[in-house]
Amino acid sequence: MTIALVAHCYTAVGALLAFLSAAAIVEQDYRLAFFWLYLQVAVDATDGLLARALRVSERTPWFNGAKLDDIVDYLCYVFVPALLVWRAGLLPDGLAFPVVAAMLLSSAYGFNREDAKTSDHFFTGFPSYWNIVAFYLFVAGLPAPVNAAVLIGLAALVFVPIRYLYPSRGATLQRLTNALGLGWGVLMVFMLWQLPVVSPPVVLASLVYPFYYAGLSLILEARRRRSPVGRGQGRPESAA
Repeated sequence: MTIALVAHCYTAVGALLAFLSAAAIVEQDYRLAFFWLYLQVAVDATDGLLARALRVSERTPWFNGAKLDDIVDYLCYVFVPALLVWRAGLLPDGLAFPVVAAMLLSSAYGFNREDAKTSDHFFTGFPSYWNIVAFYLFVAGLPAPVNAAVLIGLAALVFVPIRYLYPSRGATLQRLTNALGLGWGVLMVFMLWQLPVVSPPVVLASLVYPFYYAGLSLILEARRRRSPVGRGQGRPESAA
């Protein structure tokens, strides 16, 4: 049992990283804030592997690791990025609160729908990658109204039942997805190091993986909808 708790503690570290990022945002040190969020992404990408390796669902059946993971994810992927886009002045003054509210409330819905994570390892609706969106909006330096339109559009997509690939668990093109994801992670570190001014070619190169991820998700969704068998798939994933 003790070794299984190591995995849960590892997941819980994300809450501490969320706090450190929020503290950096209050101090307007956005580079440091993104650094803590980046570390949390690394934790989130590996805690499931650790949990399955340690068979936590068998060793600690009394502890809901999936609920802990959702709490940490909401903090790091939703709440802290919403705080960042507000504090960093990325939104128009009159629209800042409504846009932040759309991010927080849409993701609260998305996290709690029964099919948020399906049994065949997909997310239903835009999977609240607000930390990544916030980073690109911060780097791009787009006009505040454009930022608001992007965030409102993505908030609306939370309610659209399109399924998006679960990067660390999807079976389709897993090796290619992992390889591109690793390369994207390296580019993200480089962009983080370059802040506050990031070279445009690096930004464009880093966008290959997000566009690949979105494109592959849409292709797989289209195939599923065309298949009579596929339309019956996608039951909620059981807690582990």
